[in-house]
Parts: sequence; C-alpha cells; structure tokens
Amino acid sequence: MQFHVHAVDRRQQVVALTLEAVSEAAAAEVARLRGLSVFSVKPGKKVLAGRFRKPRFPTMLFTIELASLLDAGLNLVEALSTLAEKTHDPEVLGGLVAAIHRGEPFSKAVAHYPQHFSPLYVATVKASERTGNVREALGRYIAYQEELDRVKKKVVSATIYPAILAIVGALVVGFLMFYVVPRFARVYEDMAGTLPFFSRLLLGFGSLVANHAIPLGLGLLSLAAGATWAFTRPEFRSWLNRRVWSIPALGERLKVYQLARFYRTAGMLLKAGIPAVQALAMVRDLLSVHLRAQLEAARKRIENGEAMSATLAACGLATPVALRMMVVGERSGDMGGMFAQIARFHDDEVARFIDWFTRAFEPILMTLLGVSVGLVVVLMYMPIFELAGNIK
Repeated sequence: MQFHVHAVDRRQQVVALTLEAVSEAAAAEVARLRGLSVFSVKPGKKVLAGRFRKPRFPTMLFTIELASLLDAGLNLVEALSTLAEKTHDPEVLGGLVAAIHRGEPFSKAVAHYPQHFSPLYVATVKASERTGNVREALGRYIAYQEELDRVKKKVVSATIYPAILAIVGALVVGFLMFYVVPRFARVYEDMAGTLPFFSRLLLGFGSLVANHAIPLGLGLLSLAAGATWAFTRPEFRSWLNRRVWSIPALGERLKVYQLARFYRTAGMLLKAGIPAVQALAMVRDLLSVHLRAQLEAARKRIENGEAMSATLAACGLATPVALRMMVVGERSGDMGGMFAQIARFHDDEVARFIDWFTRAFEPILMTLLGVSVGLVVVLMYMPIFELAGNIK
C-alpha cells in the first residue's frame, strides 16, 4: 500500500514523498531510516494498473545479492541495509530492515510483501530459521528458480518459431479470404454459371463476405469476446485441459511437465525441512485444476501414515520411473533430493519430446500453409486460365 509522507530533511526543508509499505508505522520507519523527521503520513490512492504501475521488485536478483553478502560474512541486517542503500526498491528493503529492527524474523518480514515474495519463498526462509542457516535456504531457492527458468526457456524457445509461422500464415490466408477473394467475386459475377465447382464455392464465400461484412465482423468480435470470457473461467480451462490431455501422446507429455514442476517444488520444500503433508499442500496450485483433487486425496492418505510413493502412484501423480525412484528415496531417507532427481529426469524427457515435436511440426505446418495459400490462389485464377484456353 502507498503512503504520502511529509517530513523535514537534514537541511530543514520540507519534503513530500510516496512510499510503499504495509502500514503507516512502517512507512514512517522507512522515512526515518533515510534521515527524515516525519510529521505527516497519509494513505495514498491505489496506483493505476498497466503502464502506470510501478516496476516489479526484482526478487531473484535481490536473493542472489543477499546470498552473496551473507556468504561474504555480513549479518542479515548489514546485508539488507547495504542493499537498501545501493539498489532495488528502497521502500521494500527499508521495510524489511525496519521489521527486523522491531524483532520480527526474516520470514515474517518478507511475508509482509506477498506481491514480491511468494508463499514458497516465505516457507523456505521460515524453515531455515530453525537451523539459523538463511544463506543455505537462499541458495536452495536460487537453484530452484534457475532450474525452473531453464525449463521455461527451453519450452518458449521451441515454440516461438512455430507460433510466428502459424500467426503469419493465418494472417495471409485471412487477407486472401476476407479481402482479395470478395473483390475477385465481383469480377466473376457474370460468369458464375461457367466457373468450376470449387471456384464457385470460393467466390460464393467471397460474395457472402462482401455483402454481409458488418454482421460477419460483429460475429467474429462476439466469438473472440466469448472465447476470452470462457478462458477466464476455471471450469472451462479444466474442461479444455481434460480434452487436450486425452490426446494420447500430447496429453502424456503435458502431464509429465506438470508433474516435473510438482516434484521440483515439493523436493525443495522437503530439503528445507518442511513436513511432507505441508509441502504437498503448498504445491497444490502448481497442478492443473483437475489434478488438485487427486493431490488432496494423496495428501490425506499420507497424513494417515501411508507411504508417499505408493500413495502418489495410486492417485495418478507418479510415473513408473518416479515410483521406483521414490521407493529408493524412502529407503535412503532423502525424499527431497530424490524428488529433485525425478524432476530433472522428467525435464530432460520433456525437452527431448519438444525438440522432436518442433522438428516434425515445423515442416508439416509450412506445408499446410503453403498448400492453403496456393489452393486459394489457384481457385481464384482458374477461370482466367479457362478463358485463355477458350481464346486459343
């Protein structure tokens, strides 16, 4: 929340500034840390969304630098104060320092800023406070985030070119069908009876578009609005997920990708010392909607004393490879480390599938687009070819 602060600086001049803090007391404390004498703190209005919104706090960069300072021998307060002076968001960091000065633990301090620090981040730090090794927890979170970013980059880089190709192809075909074909239809109006069958169909579509452009445009806009609204509904997304996941090869890989994220996050929480039941509850939102009921059932069975490997397999949340590796992890007592290995194995499997799929899909997509554009052009020019033949 934003607060408007009026204060007096070291030169005895009145200054006004806007600070982000969880309360008026926190905002005043941040201003005092800057050497100001506060005499007025008022809540501010909500910031407009979109392009007027304040830049997002760089959580990952902050974590890396904080871990480096702690590794260099600084204590937590010194490290946070150093970061508050030099970079990032002084309001957030000043609030963290003020909270620690008030006697709050670091996990509670970061919990005051849920828009910047996820529940996973807070839980990782909180678990480390039992042993006093915050540096190790931050390193664990950095490794987790870097692995997650690596997988995301693979997926995004593999889908960029096919997506661009599909969009450009759709625009070209749309331009031909909704702009060029209607104009050709007007030219061939007097020849409708002598045209080939498929040319008549194509030019009939062009005449329909030319004569009913406004209703068709409104219909397309309504369809786009309806689709956008449907995608905002969890029920529709769940239904669509189930339909896509029912495709034999694709659905299996999508499930493996989801489970890999689930294993990696749960593994990090287990290595941080968080109990298994609590860790599974925290990773619930990482799964698709239709898998959350299965996770809840598995969590209750584990809470009743059943083995995690058998329970996750029975609830459909473990692949055959993951099941065997979890059994080994239960014997060794290192389920957190084993979950991380399972996630890495499945990430490599998904990466190989994406690489194979894009290599096969790109030429197929180019062929389909080329055939579509070529077919439309040939059907438009076929009457001209016939006229040329008749002249001869």
